[in-house]
Amino acid sequence: ESEKVKQLFAAPGSYAIQQVSKAENVAIDVKNFKEIVQFCKDNEISLVAVGPEDPLANGFADVLVAEGINTFGPQKNAARIESDKDWAKAFMDRYNVPTAKWKSFNSAEDAKDFINGAPFPALVVKASGLAAGKGVVVASSEKEACDAIDEILTDKKFGAAGETVVIEELLEGEEVSVLAFSDGIHIKAMLPAQDHKRIFDNDQGPNTGGMGAYCPCPLLSLDQLDYVQKEILEKTLFGFRKENIKFVGVLYAGLMLTKDGPKLLEFNCRFGDPETEVILPLLDSDLYDIMVSCCNGTLNT
Repeated sequence: ESEKVKQLFAAPGSYAIQQVSKAENVAIDVKNFKEIVQFCKDNEISLVAVGPEDPLANGFADVLVAEGINTFGPQKNAARIESDKDWAKAFMDRYNVPTAKWKSFNSAEDAKDFINGAPFPALVVKASGLAAGKGVVVASSEKEACDAIDEILTDKKFGAAGETVVIEELLEGEEVSVLAFSDGIHIKAMLPAQDHKRIFDNDQGPNTGGMGAYCPCPLLSLDQLDYVQKEILEKTLFGFRKENIKFVGVLYAGLMLTKDGPKLLEFNCRFGDPETEVILPLLDSDLYDIMVSCCNGTLNT
């Protein structure tokens, strides 16, 4: 809807995107970064917004930024906050970001010993790498958690993404998502949303990439949102800056509202689906302006 956007190219795009008058699907290999760079130059593209996590984890933003192309999406070292859960959890601990207790393993036997002997319910098992939103098992028993370890580490269910597993404390409460814009210096939260991950009604069945969402989510109070801003988002940005990592794009915080306050489950390094579908229609500002300001370091102006 932005008047500043004259034409929109989507790769690979979709039937629905093609119905937008100013949009055009592009038949281009999205894994061929050089081809996309050439397309951007040929078509005088003023901004590239990277949607999925895979190209970000593989350094797509690095290639575009090196060519002087405005890129809304973090470079590879910042995308690790999603693509490497082992590294991300250690990062959270370094900067005192409130999160679940955890430990990582490469050995299935060591992991199962930990599950059976941990001083907390060690029932959340995650493949450390990218698994399209399906690499998390929230088990209801130690046996189920141990079975998940065997699937990931022994049976290689997720391939290289599952070479390391992260085992976390099972936190109880409601899950809420807070997405925030960042220019690498400032970070601004959007309205909180809630998505429903379980495949069946009444929170039953395995986790999915998301079955639906709504926004705004009233479960997170204004005081709690302020806490999330200061104790999670700003601490994370401080950590990035201290480690010379510039995060440009959307930082998505998946939270659990526990009796001890909001705790971070994990970060994504891009817009989350399906939350984005309910958050962006409520955005008063011009999204193009926001994305460009993130690229320029002027989000606060």
